[in-house]
Amino acid sequence: MAEVQLRKLEKRYTNEAHAVKGVTFTAHDGEFVVLVGPSGCGKTTTLRMVAGLEEITSGDLLIDGERVNDREPKDRDVAMVFQNYALYPHMTVFENMAFPLKMRKVPKAQIKTQVEEAATLLGIERHLKKKPKELSGGERQRVAVGRAIVRKPKVFLFDEPLSNLDAALRTQMRAELKRIQRRLGATMLYVTHDQIEAMTMGDKIAVMHQGELEQFGAPAEIYSRPASVFVARFLGSPAMNILPGGIVNEWNQSYFVSTSGPLPLRIPVGRSIRPGNVHLGIRPEAVRIEWAQPNAPASHEGADLVKGKLQLIEPVGSVTHYYIEREDAFSGTFVASVSHGAETPGAEPALGEAMTFRIPADSIHLFDRESEKRILA
Repeated sequence: MAEVQLRKLEKRYTNEAHAVKGVTFTAHDGEFVVLVGPSGCGKTTTLRMVAGLEEITSGDLLIDGERVNDREPKDRDVAMVFQNYALYPHMTVFENMAFPLKMRKVPKAQIKTQVEEAATLLGIERHLKKKPKELSGGERQRVAVGRAIVRKPKVFLFDEPLSNLDAALRTQMRAELKRIQRRLGATMLYVTHDQIEAMTMGDKIAVMHQGELEQFGAPAEIYSRPASVFVARFLGSPAMNILPGGIVNEWNQSYFVSTSGPLPLRIPVGRSIRPGNVHLGIRPEAVRIEWAQPNAPASHEGADLVKGKLQLIEPVGSVTHYYIEREDAFSGTFVASVSHGAETPGAEPALGEAMTFRIPADSIHLFDRESEKRILA
């Protein structure tokens, strides 16, 4: 397998159409790297530049330490799996998987061995004599993956390969692809717009937005320390709560003050933060609903109570999301996620019922209002 390095990779179609803007990251040998972001963010264009299907405007692409910008796709030793499977309908599964080896004039006996090994790894050995129309969506996707595996490339590239599958099958195939990647020890770049796929599959995640790389790192690191407001909102469901406000300093201590009210929240750090306009973020699962004492007075010793009315209850398996219309200091909707088994009232609260929730100061994130970049370590 191989290491893939992207160094300030750029793609311009015209001066106005700047699809990829200086993307830099490294997929180390054997890593599963997921490129994630909304439609039009440049992730697929980046993948196609690695494959050689899009010309690189500027920057460097290195595979195993060698610059490959000017190499033809066939000379880069990469294999790409597309969203639409791209199988030949008139060929059997065996013939589809064997096709790239036949084009390379690999001996028939070796082709048979490699195809059968890949089919066994993917659990489709009993389908080798069938045509694609006789297979389910998940089986067709396995054939497309198998066609890439038999080539034994240095790098595997996946462009939203599971987007055509139903939810249950997508979950199954996510696990299968990760298992195959570990079994092969393969270097894989995987494009998706699905944050769940990114968080569950990637050793590293490259979060892209408007052609730029917003953040690159391990899933847990990106989730717990998002580098920007965009990353904070994009990764996580429900999205992170974001509150506009400002930082004030008093007696060597920093406080967050909401733009819509005087309710201060002490910032739990050992030094003061420079005053200025900020966004405060807090994950829904970090919000604490005050079930037992909804009318308890607000505390300013590291956490604050905020009042509101329950607008929506969204039970999702082991977690329930409560959408609360805030009152007083904070206006707008706030989301709190409560795991089953946590301290909850005896009866489900009714819609429109007054509720109080707490913002733990040690769980907050701060972002500069102008740049929207993280400022609280």
